[in-house]
Amino acid sequence: MNAEVPGSAADGVEEGKRLIRIGGDRGLSLAERLSERFHRLTWRTPLHTMRLKGRHPLKLIAVADDPFLGDVERGNALLDGVVLFRGEERAVTAIDFAKANWSPAFGEHLQSFAWLRDLSSVATRVQAAPIAEAIMRKWLEEHAEKVSDPAWQAENWGRRILFWTAHAPLILSTQDLVYRSTVLHALARGARHLDRTAERAPLGAPRLAAWCGVLVAGLMIPGGDPRRAFGEAGLKRALDALMFSDGGTAGRSPAGQLECVRLLTMLILAYGVRRMEAPAFMEAAQHKMVTALLGICHGDGGLSSWQGSAPISGEIVAQAIEATGVRTRPLKQAREWGYQRLSAGSVALIVDAAPPPAARTIEGGCASTLAFEFSDGAQRIVVNCGGARMANHVVPPELREGLRTTAAHSTLIVGDSNSTAVQPDGTLGRGVREVELSRHESETSSRIEASHDGYANRYGFLHRRQITLGPDGRDIRGEDMLLPAGRRGKKGETPFAIRLHLAPHVEVALTADNQAAFLRAPSGTVWQFRCKGGGLAVEDSVWIDGRGRPQPTSQLVISGTTPSGGTNVSWAFHKAK
Repeated sequence: MNAEVPGSAADGVEEGKRLIRIGGDRGLSLAERLSERFHRLTWRTPLHTMRLKGRHPLKLIAVADDPFLGDVERGNALLDGVVLFRGEERAVTAIDFAKANWSPAFGEHLQSFAWLRDLSSVATRVQAAPIAEAIMRKWLEEHAEKVSDPAWQAENWGRRILFWTAHAPLILSTQDLVYRSTVLHALARGARHLDRTAERAPLGAPRLAAWCGVLVAGLMIPGGDPRRAFGEAGLKRALDALMFSDGGTAGRSPAGQLECVRLLTMLILAYGVRRMEAPAFMEAAQHKMVTALLGICHGDGGLSSWQGSAPISGEIVAQAIEATGVRTRPLKQAREWGYQRLSAGSVALIVDAAPPPAARTIEGGCASTLAFEFSDGAQRIVVNCGGARMANHVVPPELREGLRTTAAHSTLIVGDSNSTAVQPDGTLGRGVREVELSRHESETSSRIEASHDGYANRYGFLHRRQITLGPDGRDIRGEDMLLPAGRRGKKGETPFAIRLHLAPHVEVALTADNQAAFLRAPSGTVWQFRCKGGGLAVEDSVWIDGRGRPQPTSQLVISGTTPSGGTNVSWAFHKAK
């Protein structure tokens, strides 16, 4: 929920924006959870079984398109008879859908049939079809007639329909007519199931995937005109609930944003295969999503790490955007999505200037308010640890949870606590409810000033951060302030720390006075860092790379204590060469 504060607009940037988080610390209510549980129980009833009956197609009207490249490593593993996902693997011959002895993330990858994209990216139809058919037969044996959770979750069926129709040559090449009929029968049953469950899929990419599945089924299965009309109305509702007016999505996840772009693109291309025009609202949403996505990319073209996302590589992002056909510039200010982009010279700086996402819109959300990342050309300098929701299978659960904390982000921490509570069930609790933002652009600088109230109730302080980027990108000046919040100031001294996580391979050396440091990037570029108002130290840190693997790195830590009247710490980066 947003409330406008009067301000002027310059260069597309709105000043004086206030973002308010209402009810963000609340997940689904008990009544909602019970309703959802009851809904899933109805899947096993004779009534639902009757609803799934009907004519099944003899063939698809057309083969949709999947324009996105898959993961080469995972594709080659499939050629070797292994399903691989984030460090977890299963031999194709050992897969048993009746005994799902794998992680939820691996199960989602397997159940969605997203691996068909990986397989098709590295193999010909002749090579790939036997592997795809082998896994398909295992799935059909367990799930074609048995409606169960999670296999029949709406989001899984939505993605499954997209991948089955786009990669139909891999799963329908056989001359076994009984098998082909079983596949097409399962597809028709899944589409009927989606008709009744898509609206209940979780808000965000899951609901979008479900409605895209409904529409692709309407486009590719004969007799789909009524389903298309129904599906277009449902997709419009899903987009209205999912997407902010600036194109960002409710979960505030870069990886989730990329997935939404891909889903919409596959749907729009399915209309094209049928020689139909996609409704205008779909293409408008796609364009806005791409613009917002570019706004959180670094100089290397890759995504910055927010809300559990890993730093997806620039090659993947560029290929995905090229496939959309959208040509646009990065969004400088995602007013509702909450990310602010400053750029000058070769520097790109991205700030999280909004409250965390509401608990009901994302699991594994992060307490990252007022954190920032910055890059110099293709070199990332300051980053967040990232990757809480995309970490490799070998990353211990306790580290995954740690990646969600405020301390895992490049911002200020009071009393070694999170600005927003991180709950064990994956949701976020109480904390930041309001962020006040002011932004100014001029010929001499770009400046962001923002504050949040995440520490007001517990410690009696507001955290205000100001960041200014010089016109040539060679100077970044910052100031972090702890300001008394009303009469709730805490007596005595309160410890604080400002943590600035450095990208791997950035070498750091402290000066003798412990007030400055030299940072050397792999390219040889040197940045000088200096601070005032606290003691500077270098500590170990970790960074989750684009493949979800933990990489050792360092962090600059400015620490001190603040009296009840508050304090301020100033710091600056200067590009020396």
